[in-house]
Amino acid sequence: MILAISVTIAALAGVAFAAFVNLGTDSIWTISIVAAGVNLGLYAGRRVSSTTRGGDAVSQRRMVTLVERTLPHMRLGLTEETAHRTVNLLHEVMRLEAVGITDQEHLLAFVGPGSDHHRPGDAIRSPVTRKAIEANELMIAADEAAMDCGSRNGCPLKSVVVAPLVYGAHSMGALKVYQTTEGVPDSNLIELTKGLAGMLSLQLELAQAQREAQLAEAAKLDALRAQINPHFLFNTLNTIAMKARTDPEEARRLLVRLSDFLRYAMKHSGHLAPFGEEYFFVRTYLFLERARYGERLKVRYDVDPQCLSLPVPVLTIQPLIENAVKHGISTRPGGGLVELKARLEHIGGVLRIKVTDNGVGIEPERLSELMTVGNQVSALANIYERLVRIYGGRASFDVASTPGKGTSVSLSLPMGVN
Repeated sequence: MILAISVTIAALAGVAFAAFVNLGTDSIWTISIVAAGVNLGLYAGRRVSSTTRGGDAVSQRRMVTLVERTLPHMRLGLTEETAHRTVNLLHEVMRLEAVGITDQEHLLAFVGPGSDHHRPGDAIRSPVTRKAIEANELMIAADEAAMDCGSRNGCPLKSVVVAPLVYGAHSMGALKVYQTTEGVPDSNLIELTKGLAGMLSLQLELAQAQREAQLAEAAKLDALRAQINPHFLFNTLNTIAMKARTDPEEARRLLVRLSDFLRYAMKHSGHLAPFGEEYFFVRTYLFLERARYGERLKVRYDVDPQCLSLPVPVLTIQPLIENAVKHGISTRPGGGLVELKARLEHIGGVLRIKVTDNGVGIEPERLSELMTVGNQVSALANIYERLVRIYGGRASFDVASTPGKGTSVSLSLPMGVN
């Protein structure tokens, strides 16, 4: 029992650490961290329980192998395919007689004696399995009658340990480890099943957390796209309509640039893009806005060519420029200047980007609201949260503003993130 508990706690610590430093479930570093945790858990468990038999080394190797080989499957979630791969690994590596995995309603995968009637896709019949899932507790059936597997010709399996697979406070399914002999399984098998279910639950929970993070990231990009398109599109089309009457060639150029702008805004699905692409996107946006504002909008670029190939988060710089134009310059009598600077600091490997304007500025209370993540997320808060998600604490995002004088937004992005 001590061994199983120590392994589960160590695996949990490894998964938590991997999640804390923003490692994906398919990362070799995640697998190594969790495997190292299992190693430490096994070592600590053996020391505490004072078991130093030669078989422990074999058990340790089997457990580490299991973690390394199941983690890539479990990152895909609980499906028939991942369950099938997992039960085969459990059967092979841990030398179990028969293994099954269910979701909340159906058997997803099974391997071992009795596979003729323990078929994937069948509804769960066994009361002990349903009880384990509903009560979120480990259950045991010590004879064939208690198992009630539904076989008319008799089942070679005579007892089973059922451990729930847990996400949060709810069971998403169960791990079932069978024996071909009747009677209450010994404590080693019970604790092994409990430990394996805990390990698989942790892997599934990490996979779910990563999927939720990806969905949240996609939603944030969609939110930024929504902020970019409606008002800006209306104003630009209105400008093009007016130009069409006075300067058809200029109207044509604006239409080409607008199509470039919208194509770029909609094409990216990943987190990062080369700075050069984002820079072109910014220049396209400002070309369109200058057609609207004329001499009221002045623009200055100070970009180190070394920055052009470096990866930056998609749709990060343009919203800052748009904020500077819309909230800083457009309401200032006489207009103003928007400037974009970018520099690569080789010492430390940091890309520094700064967007400044000499517009109307932002009141401190309003700035605090804009930087707060709430129901109405501003572009500033959205970008800040995305930087935290991508870089952790390694990126910086600073906003300084003086009412009546202007605003500056500075980003420091570490290199080496893909």
